[in-house]
Amino acid sequence: MSQTSEKYYSPEEYLALEEKSDRKSEYYNGIIYQMSGATYNHNLICSNALFQLRLSLQGSGCRVIPSDMRVLVQDSEFYTYPDVSVICGEPDFLQGRNDTITNPIMLVEVLSPSTLNYDRGQKFVFYRSIESLQIYLIIDQLEFSVECYQKKDNHTWQLTTYNQPDQEIELAGLGVSLKVSGLYEGVTFPAKSPKKRREKIVPHPIIEN
Repeated sequence: MSQTSEKYYSPEEYLALEEKSDRKSEYYNGIIYQMSGATYNHNLICSNALFQLRLSLQGSGCRVIPSDMRVLVQDSEFYTYPDVSVICGEPDFLQGRNDTITNPIMLVEVLSPSTLNYDRGQKFVFYRSIESLQIYLIIDQLEFSVECYQKKDNHTWQLTTYNQPDQEIELAGLGVSLKVSGLYEGVTFPAKSPKKRREKIVPHPIIEN
């Protein structure tokens, strides 16, 4: 993700530009940030997550939406495109639009090496202010590694990590589970170089809202 210019834009200007653009961009605090393209593994994992969630939630009244749907975090006026969004009940659209939702119950992001700190850090700070959000799922595309944050009754977020393909991810807020192996179906991990191992970040298991 990179800043497109030093000019500051209003939300209305950003939305007008997005309608004409063939590439997706995020918006925060007057600045537009161009989103980078995705790898084969990234797209395959997104497709797997969509399939598993749609199959699990069939008939529940919840809908699973791919990354072309924009999400607005109203408290911070942050516009973004999660890899997968889940809505239960009727979508709450930004007034006057049908391409921007504000009430996801679950968001999924597939990590890229260039965005992993952002997805775990500042983006999650933004997401936690969405009142409807109950689940935030982060999936690594380079190894079996899934982080599932779920909001508890006291408005803290509890983290459970999964790193084995035979594990199941229990999504209490939706009453369904996902198979780790299903999220990674068809994915081939790149060979790891001992000289270029990524620093492993270990998030705290409980986060206060």
